[in-house]
Amino acid sequence: MSDEKTTHDNMDNELLNEDEMNTESSEKAEIEATNTDEDRLAHLEQQVVELNDKYVRSQAEMQNLHRRNLDEQKKTREYAISSFAKELVAVKDYLEMALKDETGNFEMLKMGVDLTLKQLVQVFEGQKIIEITPKAGDKLDPHKHQAMNTVESEGQEPNTIVSVMQKGYVLHDRVLRPAMVTVAK
Repeated sequence: MSDEKTTHDNMDNELLNEDEMNTESSEKAEIEATNTDEDRLAHLEQQVVELNDKYVRSQAEMQNLHRRNLDEQKKTREYAISSFAKELVAVKDYLEMALKDETGNFEMLKMGVDLTLKQLVQVFEGQKIIEITPKAGDKLDPHKHQAMNTVESEGQEPNTIVSVMQKGYVLHDRVLRPAMVTVAK
């Protein structure tokens, strides 16, 4: 049992020595800390100044980015159709030339209007403007067709198209104008 007590006492002494060493090192750290508190404070103040500067700069950059984004959106809205408009200007020019023609040659006028229509169709195709051309007997699609009239029609189911009054148009997947149709009751 005495061996155990001696071992136990030795362990206690070692722990006390470690505690004393830890206390001495923490006292040294406190002394060093008091010596460097001013340095640390100056360093921390410098970091605060730098971080504040970075914050102010990032806020300014965000405001500038937001302003540039709004300007870009405005320009995009204003000039989004510029290529389409350029193509339409040529079609308008041809129509004006046709109206100025005083030769009285109806066939030439008709040929000029036909060529102008073909050019307009090419412009539409280039801009992804597609005709909605329902046929008699097609089912009414309320997303693409607008029923202007309903008529009694024998042999046709209700809500089927009897006739087309005016074509509709789609731009990409959005309906620009629905086709105006007459529908069977």
